[in-house]
Amino acid sequence: MNNATSNQDDLALMRRATREAGELALGFFGDQNNSTWCKGDGSAVSDADIAVDRLLHERLLADRADYGWLSEETEDDQKRLHKKHVWIVDPIDGTRAFLSNKPHWLVSVALVVEGVVQLGCLYNPVSDEFFEAERGRGAFLNGKPISMEGQKQIEGATIIVAQGRLEDKNWPQPWPAVNSFMVNSVAYRMALVASNKADAMLALSGKSDWDLAAADLLVREAGGRVSDHKGNEFTFNRKNTRHQSVLVANPDLYAKMLARTKQVEARKRHGCGHNE
Repeated sequence: MNNATSNQDDLALMRRATREAGELALGFFGDQNNSTWCKGDGSAVSDADIAVDRLLHERLLADRADYGWLSEETEDDQKRLHKKHVWIVDPIDGTRAFLSNKPHWLVSVALVVEGVVQLGCLYNPVSDEFFEAERGRGAFLNGKPISMEGQKQIEGATIIVAQGRLEDKNWPQPWPAVNSFMVNSVAYRMALVASNKADAMLALSGKSDWDLAAADLLVREAGGRVSDHKGNEFTFNRKNTRHQSVLVANPDLYAKMLARTKQVEARKRHGCGHNE
């Protein structure tokens, strides 16, 4: 089987599994009996996260026993480090929104080959938005191509960023006036920028491979730029799966924002259901 055929088979599997996972998650959405608790790292988790994680694990590895696995809701045994192909999964990215009955969450699935994302699917079943990307073949929303265009200047741009972050006194120089809003899911923020529903997103707190992998490819295939706030691009499936921050925008706007963000330090994530 050649690489192109293998990619198409893997993509078809991802599509099916991601949609099924989204439908399962939707069944828990708004359910008052969905038990929740706080993990050791301070993030929130629920019965729904665990159920969706198990479904994805079963579907994606059933015929791919030689593939590695990395998920927010599965203990990392690091066998993945010795695998060429690795699934990187966030069963419900945006658990805080999910638990608050807000529609800003999605299922995120990526396939990484030797540290590079080759395929990505992200599904928000509430809004019925299905994002997908294949390296070198473009980015799509519900089957239609998407590409990042729009605002090239910071002033007047629509930026997904935590409330008050751009007004922080630690910035070396004040930011121009922008329009801003916030949603909990990191991957969904990136997908919204990739599909031109916002011009940029910025988070100055730590993120993990599962937050970023699928959306990283989506942004790149839509013609955008993505990195941490210092300009370092992401490599996935390393021993350390954490990244200090994330900045996403079209190339012109990205360059202008990076000139500002690279001058400051990132912030540590803390607190159950932290929202940045």
